[in-house]
Amino acid sequence: MTTSVSESASGRQPRRRTPRSAPSRPPTRRDSRRPAESALRAAAHRARERQPPYWFARRLLLVLSGQCPVHTLLGYATDETYERLGALAPSAPLRPRGTDRTAPAVLEARGTQIRPGVIEAFARIATGHRQRAMAFRLEHGHNRWRCTALELDLAP
Repeated sequence: MTTSVSESASGRQPRRRTPRSAPSRPPTRRDSRRPAESALRAAAHRARERQPPYWFARRLLLVLSGQCPVHTLLGYATDETYERLGALAPSAPLRPRGTDRTAPAVLEARGTQIRPGVIEAFARIATGHRQRAMAFRLEHGHNRWRCTALELDLAP
């Protein structure tokens, strides 16, 4: 009688090892019923960025800090506002001054709908060690929001 390779010395079949199954949830998750807090924060951040006041505040900041040219807002501003942006942009009033060269950032941007299709908004901007303010008016027409007025705190 010959023994096959699969039989052990006692004549029994060796026990087959089954691969371990993967855990049912990622090891970092503690609660399988809710997304992680970081995912909730990321979703809230994306939703905030889609809001017209924040979107415009971010675009205005890029232009007024010298990071983007004025023509990026050509279709999103009325003629008067575009001329004002053109006059302000060369001096880059929202660029950080002094030794701190941290990129300016929108800290907060909110708006109030004063009537359908019109939002009056403000934004708090961090420029280095200072905080600056910006106010603007948005009007909806031709299937897009357009900036119709802009005010800055023109501090020295």
